[in-house]
Amino acid sequence: MQNRQLGTSGPHVSAIGLGCMGMSAMYGGDVDRAESIATIHAALDAGITLLDTGDFYGMGHNELLINEALRTAPAAHRERALTSVKFGALRGPDGAWTGFDGRPAAIKNFLAYSLQRLGTDHIDIYRIARLDPAVPIEETVGAIAEAVQAGYVRHIGLSEVGAETIRRAATVAPISDLQIEYSLVARGIEDEILPVCRELGIGITPYGVLSRGLISGHWNRERTTDAQDFRNRAPRFQGENLDRNLELVEALRKIADAKGVSVAQIAIAWVLAQGVRRSTAIVPLVGSRRRDQLAEALGALDVTLDADDLAAIEEAVPADAAAGARYPEAQMASLDSEKK
Repeated sequence: MQNRQLGTSGPHVSAIGLGCMGMSAMYGGDVDRAESIATIHAALDAGITLLDTGDFYGMGHNELLINEALRTAPAAHRERALTSVKFGALRGPDGAWTGFDGRPAAIKNFLAYSLQRLGTDHIDIYRIARLDPAVPIEETVGAIAEAVQAGYVRHIGLSEVGAETIRRAATVAPISDLQIEYSLVARGIEDEILPVCRELGIGITPYGVLSRGLISGHWNRERTTDAQDFRNRAPRFQGENLDRNLELVEALRKIADAKGVSVAQIAIAWVLAQGVRRSTAIVPLVGSRRRDQLAEALGALDVTLDADDLAAIEEAVPADAAAGARYPEAQMASLDSEKK
């Protein structure tokens, strides 16, 4: 497994991280706990060291799952594993999303519960999931910095914030990485956010590199989802938007077939290639719920894309070609990263 350092101040991590959210929430369906743990074990065995979660994924379920997976993993794997935790999203007992809380006092509370659920004395990277509009980012980052000084947190990350917020946060304490959606069909960070991160020595840990399965090569018009699946409400999976987006996937499939790889592998490989291309540490998070999905994702590490390949991929899937926003309107409004 190749390794990357997240920015100039962050930890060294595997070239691909494992996003664990889908093992507990958002995509509906019956999730096999044993298979989830086996997938985490397989990721650790393959050399993946970065496990990404949120304290609100399944209202703590995901952290407890990771705890169990690490407790039952070989000691050497457990010692290499790094946890990246998002906090701040507020939930109701019915599962509703009710806002974000970035107050220093709330952060101490969130952190205490995460440490307990994860069964650890520290979290490697800690970040607020979305900017709390009522709390200056300086206060939120300052509170995490206090936790770093106390030994409860190793590094400070950011999530889905824009260039101005990144600059303000970086004046308070070193920032290891920005977690934000980035893929062939979500390239909004390239104009301003990514250059600022490069300038300030901040890594990128992109999620949604397969756009929640949309550009995995496995989605089709007839696929159904249950009421708990986020994609039921995601604009890119609806009606004519879906038809247009699947046309992009078929164009990408032709390139993948010519290279003898899967659509998912070439889409992940494209994200990996942007790290070299843009002189920035980019460590994609792959949201695999099963071992077969993980194995396919890991195959992207063996895909080499030259300049001609990259040009062909971007001709097949041009920037801004995707139909529909990446989140429903209300959620888009909460994204500091989308504010101009």
